[in-house]
Amino acid sequence: MIRALAVGLAFAMGLAAWPAGAQRLVTSLSTHRVQITANFTGAELVLFGSVERDAATVARPGSYDIVITVSGPRQTVVTFRKARVLGIWMNTDSRTFINAPSYLAVLANRPIAAIADADTLRRLQTGLEQTLLPQEVGGDIADVVPGDPFRQAFLRLKVERGLYREQVNAVTFLTPALFRTAIPLPDNVPTGAYEVDIKLFADGAMLARQTTALEIVKAGFEQFVADAARDYGFAYGLAAAMMAILTGWLASVAFRKD
Repeated sequence: MIRALAVGLAFAMGLAAWPAGAQRLVTSLSTHRVQITANFTGAELVLFGSVERDAATVARPGSYDIVITVSGPRQTVVTFRKARVLGIWMNTDSRTFINAPSYLAVLANRPIAAIADADTLRRLQTGLEQTLLPQEVGGDIADVVPGDPFRQAFLRLKVERGLYREQVNAVTFLTPALFRTAIPLPDNVPTGAYEVDIKLFADGAMLARQTTALEIVKAGFEQFVADAARDYGFAYGLAAAMMAILTGWLASVAFRKD
């Protein structure tokens, strides 16, 4: 009897450990490396994906939802709030955002609020409003409420510069299990390593998740200048000063009036 109980317990534990969903994502990015040159005006990457089920999984009666989050290199940003003091606009308060994404794009096939409930979205950090943006407040580092004025101003400025965006109807299902989306990269996109996070939802629950990466680098003369400024700072500064002096002298000669 004890052995039978042990076998039954093991079987129950095995069922509990069995994944609730047997779907998995297979995705492909048009390129994993973007080069920024002198004539770079932005780029658009294409991501294709499909939902695959194992042989024992029956087809779902409903449809799937896809949310793709593209995040760029992390950076610490200081924001300031200005106010009029004695008739002059001055910085009166500041807030430091710790390790905030330099680029953040959230792409979905429909409004994110309709894909899952607020608690699930917050736990999975899905959507601009649900993304953690820790701030340094009074010596402590913590996230703040979505209505915080510094957070709202930070998001607004990033959106205006094209570095943050949330687009619904940006993911298109070509078939019930095949989808595609375009990832827009503005001309001021930061360089570095990027993460592409793809989440599969159905009936408000996440069924599968996959991540891939891409890299944005400078190429050509821009890369040469960046490497010189980083590796040979003194020589780079001296060369820049000499070029400025030479340019000024040439301008004075060309426009000199005798």
